[in-house]
Amino acid sequence: MAKKIIMIACVSGLSSALLVSKMKQAAQKNNKDYQIITGSISEIETQLPTIQPDVLLLGPQIQYLKEEVQKKTSTANIPVAVINMQDYAMMDGEKVLAQAESLLNN
Repeated sequence: MAKKIIMIACVSGLSSALLVSKMKQAAQKNNKDYQIITGSISEIETQLPTIQPDVLLLGPQIQYLKEEVQKKTSTANIPVAVINMQDYAMMDGEKVLAQAESLLNN
């Protein structure tokens, strides 16, 4: 099975870098093989065609952009969700990874 790509987007891509690290640790601990990347919301439009993520999670600080992002991802059938604010604030890699996996399984 091909490696699944999980993309996390936030305002600049910096605040989600630690979360991505925690998610990678959680994936490794559970023997999951995912490519987990981060990017800024302004890069999404240019990155989507080249990266082709299987799921896109948005940082809670940009949840107001969800509908706009879904318009860009709907043709490629990329599910989009907003990360739970508490999970993001706590940098809970396991919970955010579980959220991504639930979208991958739909």
